[in-house]
Amino acid sequence: MDMKQIKALLQEFDASTLSKLKITQDSFSIELEKNVDVVSAPVGVATVAVAAPAPVVAPVALEAAVSAAPTVSGDVIVSPMVGTFYTAPSPDSAPFVKVGDRVKKGQVIAILEAMKIMNELEAEFDCEILDVLVSDAQAVEYDMPLFSVKKL
Repeated sequence: MDMKQIKALLQEFDASTLSKLKITQDSFSIELEKNVDVVSAPVGVATVAVAAPAPVVAPVALEAAVSAAPTVSGDVIVSPMVGTFYTAPSPDSAPFVKVGDRVKKGQVIAILEAMKIMNELEAEFDCEILDVLVSDAQAVEYDMPLFSVKKL
């Protein structure tokens, strides 16, 4: 991993809501952790709570946050890493799977790009794809639901 990739990773990590990230690839390893400011009052001192003004959230940002983390019940396939989700091997190729497809364990169902490396996402069990929960080329977080499925 070169310095340009590390700087890009640091910028993405800083902009994300993650507090910890550990990546190991061959002989390279990097661990990132954000400081979380915790303020504690000394024992025996009275504290006065002051209501902070409610943050103003733009409707577009709120809508993006809601669509970025869908809530799903039932069986799902989740992202094993932070990265960019792709439904096909290239922009002009057919998607790996679509709604209604029956998938065998080990079959490639998507690609997750992380640090310019294309990682194939394989089905962990036989299933039927009920819904694709994220858009093509969308950034995804660790453990984020990607597919709603029915186990076979």
